[in-house]
Amino acid sequence: MSGVHRVHRAAAPDAVVVGTGPNGLAAAVTLARAGLRVELFEARDTIGGGLRTEPLFDGDVVHDICSAVHPLALASPFFTAFGLAARGVVFMRSPAAYAHPLDGAPSAVAYQDLERTCAGLGADGPRWRGLMRPLLDHSERLVELLMTGPASLPRALPKALGSPAAALTLAHRLLVHGTPLASRRFGGEAARALLAGVAAHGVGRLPSLPSAAVALLLGHLAHRSGWPLPRGGSARIADALAADIADHGGVIHTGAAITRLDQLPTARAILLDVAPKGLLGIAGDRLPARYRARLGRFRHGPAAAKVDLLVSEPIPWTDPETANATTVHLGGTQAEVYRAETLAARSIAADRPFVLLVDPAVADPGRARPGKRPVWAYAHVPNGSTADPYEAVRARVERHAPGFTDTVIAHRSVAAADFERYNPNYVGGDIAAGAMTLRQSLARPVARLDPHRTPLPGVYLCSASTPPGPGVHGMCGHLAALSALRREFGVRTPPSLAPRR
Repeated sequence: MSGVHRVHRAAAPDAVVVGTGPNGLAAAVTLARAGLRVELFEARDTIGGGLRTEPLFDGDVVHDICSAVHPLALASPFFTAFGLAARGVVFMRSPAAYAHPLDGAPSAVAYQDLERTCAGLGADGPRWRGLMRPLLDHSERLVELLMTGPASLPRALPKALGSPAAALTLAHRLLVHGTPLASRRFGGEAARALLAGVAAHGVGRLPSLPSAAVALLLGHLAHRSGWPLPRGGSARIADALAADIADHGGVIHTGAAITRLDQLPTARAILLDVAPKGLLGIAGDRLPARYRARLGRFRHGPAAAKVDLLVSEPIPWTDPETANATTVHLGGTQAEVYRAETLAARSIAADRPFVLLVDPAVADPGRARPGKRPVWAYAHVPNGSTADPYEAVRARVERHAPGFTDTVIAHRSVAAADFERYNPNYVGGDIAAGAMTLRQSLARPVARLDPHRTPLPGVYLCSASTPPGPGVHGMCGHLAALSALRREFGVRTPPSLAPRR
């Protein structure tokens, strides 16, 4: 980010944060808003973690290096309070949130307009409405419940249970869509595949209760606020967070890799936006042996392998309706999606892996230039895979957009194993920072009443390896910061995050 530089330290910080991904930045915002002197340390020369946006092939066209589409940025309690829009972050939406092409049939398409979506699903339209409408009616309570952590449940659970219908709605849908019963709800393949593609964002075995929670959360948000992306790229979110930190006296040091705790200045609170593997490396023998052993048992899940492309024209989808969506799921039928995701979870490479594709210029035309536009794609593969994903991605797109290959000007592949070198939190290419199993959804990274607090005095974990888990929502950092404020500084009232008037 421009304007953030190393400076001479005027006074010892109250708190330090290692890592400037969305959770590290959210933690720093929360601490600085409470009036603390905060310093952040980032190993790379630019901030952002999974929120970086950079030119790759052409100086005029930028690409999101990791995350690209952000439904949770408009829904999470942290970002709702922070108010990205009031800070100049403009969110762009395509007519459809996501699409799912099918062989020999029209694509299944999820529009923000629920009724338009239902109309396209034929006989399954009323069933889709019956699934999504109750979730939309109780959306605020459900989002807060799914995006809180164990330490916040005493506050969030009564609020959710204040509406018994909300609790029953969520419980029923989790049980139905987290088990093989999911295939029985819909009569046609379009609706089944449409929901399976959203569940695959959980990057794990299908069906499962954690993936069902992901499908219900992201699926209903598609009809609430859409699946937007920031105009100009994901880095705009990181820039807004960093600007607020600077406004409240925080300092960000880039190019400052931290490998040991004793490299950090003395502070009452240390928050680490790192995976358990990173915590073990930084803290080492300072951690109690039992806690180290428990961290060592933390499991990482399937991986993402990335392909960035520069293409000469919009993707020539066979079904023009697909072109209405920024996000496209390429996985075939529900059964095919389930098979590919489950194989990856078992460390077996699928012949045709599930591919998640984003065409940013569909929502944000300014991302394209004449004859040049960015395309972004993840293929879900076994953890640690060294395979080049380009051919798998190209074939998936070409199957539903004949002629696509001829539009490719340049491409860059990042194998799953290489993702960890880019961001050490993505162990083996696991962009979820830990397998989203039922156990690790409830006890992340270990079973503790306050999972963000480590046994070391004043040291907290604030990465996506803590509740509520992966996604650009800032809640892991925010919850860790609130815990540190309570325990280290005696601050019981959460600070206001609202923009200055």
